[in-house]
Amino acid sequence: MTVQRPEGLSDPDKQELPYEEALHDGAEAETRASEADAEDDAWFPLVLRLGGGARALVVGGGAIGANKTALLVAARAHVVVLAPELCPELARLHRDGRIEHVAQAVSETLLESLLPGARVAFAATDDRSVNRAVARIASTANIPVCAVDDPEASTFITPAIVRRGPVQVAISTSGAAPVLARRLREKIEAMLPGRLDALARFMRARRPEMNAIHPGADTRRRVWEAFLDGPGAEQALAGQEGLATQTLERLARGQGERMGEVWLVGAGPGDPDMLTLGALRLMQNADSVLYDRLLPPEILERVRRDAERIFVGKARSDHVLPQDQINEELVRRARAGERVLRLKGGDPFIFGRGGEEVEALMAAGVPFRILPGVSAANGCAATAGIPLTHRDCAQSCLFLTGHARADGELDLPWDTIARHGQTVVIYMGLGGLASLSAQLQTHGLPANWPAALVENGTRPEQRVIVGDLATLPAKAIAENVKSPALIIVGEVVRHRVISPRGEGDHAS
Repeated sequence: MTVQRPEGLSDPDKQELPYEEALHDGAEAETRASEADAEDDAWFPLVLRLGGGARALVVGGGAIGANKTALLVAARAHVVVLAPELCPELARLHRDGRIEHVAQAVSETLLESLLPGARVAFAATDDRSVNRAVARIASTANIPVCAVDDPEASTFITPAIVRRGPVQVAISTSGAAPVLARRLREKIEAMLPGRLDALARFMRARRPEMNAIHPGADTRRRVWEAFLDGPGAEQALAGQEGLATQTLERLARGQGERMGEVWLVGAGPGDPDMLTLGALRLMQNADSVLYDRLLPPEILERVRRDAERIFVGKARSDHVLPQDQINEELVRRARAGERVLRLKGGDPFIFGRGGEEVEALMAAGVPFRILPGVSAANGCAATAGIPLTHRDCAQSCLFLTGHARADGELDLPWDTIARHGQTVVIYMGLGGLASLSAQLQTHGLPANWPAALVENGTRPEQRVIVGDLATLPAKAIAENVKSPALIIVGEVVRHRVISPRGEGDHAS
């Protein structure tokens, strides 16, 4: 019996992916109404070794076959693709020597010659009858086979996969709810660190010495648990293998007391959706958090619930805790073994005094990690619809702090600031706005030079006040603008856009 591709089917490079395949690589196939009841249709999850040249057969040269081939290539299998022609992606893999191509039509004789010795097979054409014929022949040869989009004909299905090097998480609903599997995969992707593979490889490399030091499995387990729950895991994730090794060796020797760690983390300008995945993870792992005034409750709610919270916020001329005492508190808590989260609005190294805190930690010999955040300039300008640079009018962008001296004067390099062709972003400048505007005009910018204020940027209560150097100070008073507010000066303000949803709308 010959299994030929019927005439009139779409060209291989134009095959449409089934719904679930289009949603995500490796997602489960869509179930059919005729599928057996769940009680009679049980699946057993396995992790299959394909590295080292194990052969895998993919029947189909279009987008469906490319989808499955990509999974197999990532697993370092020797992939043989059976198809008269290859879609562009498969053709590229073939040119690069990463797959083998058998450029023939599907036939029973050909399958019977290719299947022996294959560890898995995928029937991945866009013809259901061809896929079922391939699945039948493979099953007869006791080769595990997946007929894409047809669990009933398959002996295995591919789950939704989250991969971090040697760490893999597979989510399966046994073909019952593929969209649910994709949603679960998205949640797990957000939870797992991007460098989890570095941690796994570090632990694998140290297993032999740990086995030699502690032959007992229970003791080894307790050491590894202490390593993962302490600073060692974060050190390995950050690529600090030397520190991670010291931490593990200390735990292996039974030295229970350990040095903690400080994490300087940027929380962004206020919108919780602008938190980075890394920030969220560290917020969930911290033992204590020192946080600033500008952090809204919605962000603090994402900190681990049983972490101790210490408010160290500063307002103009009102410091709850002076900077030197903040530094001392970070050192004290880390030396007591805590994982200390120093959570800052925006980015810790952009007018966040993060540099001073790092210097104090280095002087005290305290391990630390720095995680940047979306800066107030980037976040507020974006939600206000103002580009910080623009090819037509601004080829550079200057960030300044508008803090005045004790006598109220702004001591800034005005000749550098008051220039055409650049954007100037002023942090903490609301109190000195009138003086700032006057100085920029004195040093060469015209009175009608565009300027804007962004109050409570990125938050639901955001307001954008647009004017120019002559009018903006009066508008700020009339609109009763309050801190936090960011000032943006430059012709880019004229290029401001408002999204169709009204984001960035304002009183002006």
